[in-house]
Amino acid sequence: MADEEAMDESWEDALGEDSDKAEQDKGGDDWDNLAGGDSGADTANFEELGAGEMSKGGTQNLEFLLDIPLEVSVELGRSSMIIDRMLQLTQGSVIELEKAAGETVEIYVNKKLLGKGEVIVVNDRFGVRITEIISRADRIKNMG
Repeated sequence: MADEEAMDESWEDALGEDSDKAEQDKGGDDWDNLAGGDSGADTANFEELGAGEMSKGGTQNLEFLLDIPLEVSVELGRSSMIIDRMLQLTQGSVIELEKAAGETVEIYVNKKLLGKGEVIVVNDRFGVRITEIISRADRIKNMG
């Protein structure tokens, strides 16, 4: 029982200290006084930023970004069909695309349009020769 009374007194003391502190805070500096400049705090002064040179650390950070892999894809064309027609497709079926042969293809980087190009064959593999890169403003528009 004595332990419980001692615990109760400890709680009362602790709570009493908190209420005394809250009363002092109410009477002390409030936000209006602080905003009015009565706090005595000094204003921080900062130097003007200049056009400095890039440090070696900045170059290393750029080199780190250069190693990030990107997914590059080329869209030859598109086609739409109903499910019944798709279910009839078999090996050797031909799907006609909306684009004509020899027409430019779209080049995408990470599923964002980068530019246009033409399909070429290099050592028995398909390749794409970039013929146009879209403007920076158009790339920004396509991001959204």
